[in-house]
Amino acid sequence: MKLPAVKFDERPAEMHRRDFMKAGAALATVTLAPGVTLMAFGGDASAEASASKRWGLLVDVNKCAKDCDACVTACSKENGWRLPENPETDAQWIRKVNLTDKDTGREASLPVMCQHCEEPPCVDVCPTGASFKRVDGIVLVDKHICIGCRYCMMACPYKARSFVHEDLTDQKPWAPRGKGTVESCTMCVHRVDAGQKPACVEACAATGNGAIIFGDLRDPESEISKALANYPSTALRADMGLNPGVRYQNL
Repeated sequence: MKLPAVKFDERPAEMHRRDFMKAGAALATVTLAPGVTLMAFGGDASAEASASKRWGLLVDVNKCAKDCDACVTACSKENGWRLPENPETDAQWIRKVNLTDKDTGREASLPVMCQHCEEPPCVDVCPTGASFKRVDGIVLVDKHICIGCRYCMMACPYKARSFVHEDLTDQKPWAPRGKGTVESCTMCVHRVDAGQKPACVEACAATGNGAIIFGDLRDPESEISKALANYPSTALRADMGLNPGVRYQNL
């Protein structure tokens, strides 16, 4: 199946939002817990982003074992959203979904997270600009201006966002969270900006399954681009034309 073309233009609203974030980043530091300061993703983190790249993930469903949740565990440990000290949290940046074909009985298991859409509905409905897309395609939430309205949660067709209800302690400095705000998969933006792969990708590789490939969708020589060019793949809710940065093979 031929994939939708990836467009590289930026909407004026996106450019305006990013400029606003950069201008306001110096003003925004909020202490969430001892030693944890909430820094705006739209400021320092965006300084590392390059418009020449678009980061994405490719999941081979045939290699994703039904009883394996290494990607979920790694994401939680890396970003601190479900640890022993907060087991009742509603947060779920990534989850495993099991599917069964009613006609054939074929079963499939796959991870679902923020799909990092080229045209993200969460960004379109956000009244404050807290939901935004970096120039390299990673969709994030700026906790400084998120008012917890949850419009983005309703707009997301993948149920990929969570609302923070609980008090927070012992947070990860690189993954600040905030009670009363919305959060979702950041594609481990702190690791990406440091030249590393997302935690879920490394964890999946460590199991020997190798079901998740990470890379630059705009680089025809990258592993992910070659895989997409050589094998059929699909996007979840492709009918919506959102051109997500997460693709699935053998689904």
